[in-house]
Amino acid sequence: MNGTDTLPDILAGPLLRRISSTRLVLWMVATRRLNMTLILRPGQSNAASIGLAHHQQCIPIGQRAFIYLIDIELESPLPCDERIEYDLQVETATGEWRSLPEWAPWLCYDGAAYPAFVIASRHHRLMHGSCRKPHHDSDDGLVRADSWLAEQQDAPAEWPAWLLMTGDQIYADDVAGPMLRAVHALIERLGLVDEWLEGATVDDSQALYDSPDSYYQRAELLPDVANNVALRKRFFSGVKKPVFTSANAQNHLMTLAEMLAMYCLVWSPVPWRVITFDAPALDKKNAELYRQEQAVIDSFVAGLPQCARLMAHLPSLMIFDDHDVTDDWNLSADWELAAYGHPFSKRIIGNALVAYLLCQAWGNDPDKLNPLTHHASTLLGDGSQPLVCAEQDGFIERLLRFQGWEFQVPGTPALIVLDTRTRRWRSERNLSHPSGLMDWEALMEMQQALMGAKSAVIISPAPMFGVKLIEGVQKIFTAVGKPLVVDAENWMAHRGAASTLLQIWRHSKTPGNYVILSGDVHYSFVYDIVVRHQRRSPHLWQITSSGIKNTFPATLLNTFDRLNRWLYAPMSPLNWFTKRRKLSVHPRDPDRASAGERLWNASGIGLVTLDEKGSPIDIRQLDADGRDVVFPPPAKTLT
Repeated sequence: MNGTDTLPDILAGPLLRRISSTRLVLWMVATRRLNMTLILRPGQSNAASIGLAHHQQCIPIGQRAFIYLIDIELESPLPCDERIEYDLQVETATGEWRSLPEWAPWLCYDGAAYPAFVIASRHHRLMHGSCRKPHHDSDDGLVRADSWLAEQQDAPAEWPAWLLMTGDQIYADDVAGPMLRAVHALIERLGLVDEWLEGATVDDSQALYDSPDSYYQRAELLPDVANNVALRKRFFSGVKKPVFTSANAQNHLMTLAEMLAMYCLVWSPVPWRVITFDAPALDKKNAELYRQEQAVIDSFVAGLPQCARLMAHLPSLMIFDDHDVTDDWNLSADWELAAYGHPFSKRIIGNALVAYLLCQAWGNDPDKLNPLTHHASTLLGDGSQPLVCAEQDGFIERLLRFQGWEFQVPGTPALIVLDTRTRRWRSERNLSHPSGLMDWEALMEMQQALMGAKSAVIISPAPMFGVKLIEGVQKIFTAVGKPLVVDAENWMAHRGAASTLLQIWRHSKTPGNYVILSGDVHYSFVYDIVVRHQRRSPHLWQITSSGIKNTFPATLLNTFDRLNRWLYAPMSPLNWFTKRRKLSVHPRDPDRASAGERLWNASGIGLVTLDEKGSPIDIRQLDADGRDVVFPPPAKTLT
């Protein structure tokens, strides 16, 4: 059962990543070392054949698993705004060549011989979303996005320039029992890399997988000593949060192999076809939970062929948020002291960053991140031996010090993607207070990128301008020393970061049109914003789409929405007690709102169309249920 003869050559992908008319970047996972050829068919031009042997990094992540990072500099530029079909041919173990429609027919749309992509001449349309939790009981927004794209196959000019994934592409900290069982089955099937563990009650990854505490009880893997109390609370408490979701950290991913397997399982249907597994031995309560989760996971898996097809057609850019690593990641200085001061939790965070580097970050900016992927390749060796503990910890230390996860994509308008997790402005007054989402230096770098730009799209995983009432609730919990209870992370939570951000928008050299795309909060909304009493004021649009497969507790959100409309109405004096009182904020009402609600609560994905000046002319949410929600401009003219 472990032989490569029964495994398909390609396990996941190809995913289109950063592309341009002169460069193509792709990501995929194979079960053996491959000889591959890429065939491009641009319009009526002759097909171009490109051998990939000199355009790839092949990184073993196990005995039968290899990540392929493909980066092709093209000799002749490809045309823009045209459908370009491609075929990825693979040489089999017997020397025969198989084309992509043979080994992955689900990646082709009906009536199309091959998958295709479009290189947009400008960033005219953007698809964006965050928060895709496999075991959330809703349809998948990526399936909806694929269905939408299927309707546009004959209109390549209508295709989005990018699929922007703005955080929580995986939930490393919130994992269903059946998903964790699949992770372990895939690790065994592929022989994914093992590692030694320090600071746990098990010595290595295999002992972790075999432990009776591996399912729904991972907090028990920490030694029962006094200095682990804070760590238990941060990683495994599963606190029910009155503002956001309930944590389910008892199945927190821990090893690098678990993290890498998760990426394969959420982006491709193939891994699910090569594994079989039964439910683990569980008590009655967890056995019932496992059964309920299994039904939701089965539905999620059924949609994966469409998700894979979408990501084989639309180029994607990705940035992490907390759940890609762990809940409330770097929330406060106090959190950091506890998490990084313990070898086991530091390893968990580090493993998540290694997996993020290999599966998400590299495709955003290969030139910047190649030194890190080369280091990762050295660490992993041939994938057959357990990682050397000191070398693994050394690489993790390098990743934790690294400043450069943010990136920019030139174009009209420019895309500026922010790292709001690793360059934080720590509170100097109280270590338990939330840190600013970006420190002064990072904010100055953002301002430098904006200066003189007539338009830009800023990707901030957390909304820069959120719901005032919810931010007020977060402030109250922070004041009483409980920021972890409500995910008290927002741009206004830290005085220095908030003040600097607002000064940037009031600066005389930032008078353009700026669209801010965000996710994180598990509901969707749109604000039109201008600076009050300023002649050359920037026009801002806060557009939030969340989640792809996650929602906010409905009754609670309806209450917050209604109270926010009452307490922070345009003439309310409470507005003058907020940090953004010098801004004029106009919410947009979703066209399907039934009772005046402004916060749309449904799984789906956002779609924004921009004019030539970078102003949004159509803002909508493609609900996972198949219907569109449009956010028309506010009735009041912005002045």
